[in-house]
Amino acid sequence: MGGRVVGGPSRRGFLRGLGAAALAAGGAGTLAACGGSSGSGAVTGGSGEPSGSITVWSWKNPAAELRALIPAFNAVHPKVQVNVQDIGNPAIWDKITIAMEAGGQGLADLLHIGVDYLPSYIEKFPGGLADLSQLGANQYATSFAPGLWQTVSRGSKVYALPWEANAAGFFLRADLFKKAGVDPSSLLTWDDVIVAGKKVKAATGTALFAVDKSASQADSANLFQLLMQLQGAFYFNLDGKITLNSPEAARALTLIKEMDDAGLLADVQGSPGITGYDTAVKSGKVAICPDPAWYGGYLETLAPDLKGDWQLILPPAVTPGGSRSAIVNSTHLAVSGTSKNQRAAFAFAEFALTRPDSQVSIFKAKGIFPALLKAYDDPVFHQSDPYFGGQKYAEVFVEELAKPSTPTNYTSDYARALKAVDDAQTKVLLQGADPAAALKAAASQLAQQTRRSQA
Repeated sequence: MGGRVVGGPSRRGFLRGLGAAALAAGGAGTLAACGGSSGSGAVTGGSGEPSGSITVWSWKNPAAELRALIPAFNAVHPKVQVNVQDIGNPAIWDKITIAMEAGGQGLADLLHIGVDYLPSYIEKFPGGLADLSQLGANQYATSFAPGLWQTVSRGSKVYALPWEANAAGFFLRADLFKKAGVDPSSLLTWDDVIVAGKKVKAATGTALFAVDKSASQADSANLFQLLMQLQGAFYFNLDGKITLNSPEAARALTLIKEMDDAGLLADVQGSPGITGYDTAVKSGKVAICPDPAWYGGYLETLAPDLKGDWQLILPPAVTPGGSRSAIVNSTHLAVSGTSKNQRAAFAFAEFALTRPDSQVSIFKAKGIFPALLKAYDDPVFHQSDPYFGGQKYAEVFVEELAKPSTPTNYTSDYARALKAVDDAQTKVLLQGADPAAALKAAASQLAQQTRRSQA
């Protein structure tokens, strides 16, 4: 919600960084000498009560909230000195990458990492991140929203603890739906969405969604990605094979084309958190924002005059009876593989991310939606919100995050996949290309670029 931790600059910054040097340069093996956890694979930081100094890298709101937890943490672990640094987002990605390319020199002990960056660090810098299973992380394998543990682990190794879970929501203009005589609860599938969208457009002149058809920004396929995830698919499967030439991908892009053909897509520049998209939302040019949890709190600041006009529902299923749950992005805390005090770093991550009190405190302060399931028992997640007409709208995300969700494997080639999808979508929406054919070509091109096989 209000934290805007992942949804804004993360993937756009990734593309810039990838095009620059570090991640695209391939650094595979540059930390090989570090071997999983400090060279020999042994956990650093001694035994017994954690002690010593650790540095944490994060950015703005989450950095502030981690810093606020230090007194309570020191009440339990008085021998650990914690220094939380606000590196900035997206600046943190370059800083981590440069340090990893230097063999871990200057790298912080604890790193705040987005889900789209984690695979690159794992694949390109062996030993760059510690294996947290050696520090006892496996005891928390079922503590987080379903699907996230598989996202932060590879086989028996665990590379991070989940923090923020941004489930997808359907933020819709209840006033416009009411004017069109459409009950939002009737939106069970995306076919229902198209039917309802035509009624809303006829009654109000308002489009359903905002899409950057020309892909002016490198993050223009959010709707396509959501439709893929609702079908249990992603750009890559868990084996790293390309899935763009799949029935799920074709169905996703076909639905987008059908909505565009019906005049239900407003052409804007940018994505959630960017001026063009946000202007369309604020000025009432779109009736639905199919966006991550963070966008709810952001809406309250963006369009305060629309208080009471919004309602939140689960995203509809692509097929009748199908999934209505999708974690569209998330962030995690990882321990550096070259940290000399991994035990203390993990202890702080454990305190911040596995204690309900810690996560509730962070949510209350900055609206960062937690991945920790036990945190949802707190009353703060079950309160009415005046901006959403008195709806207990956080409960929608609680319900969604408790459901099974397919793990996502962004891989180190996510940026290339995103570019391929953006281009395919543009060809379909602006040049009349066939969705399946455009995606088949995109999959072939991506396979050539990455040397990955297709599923």
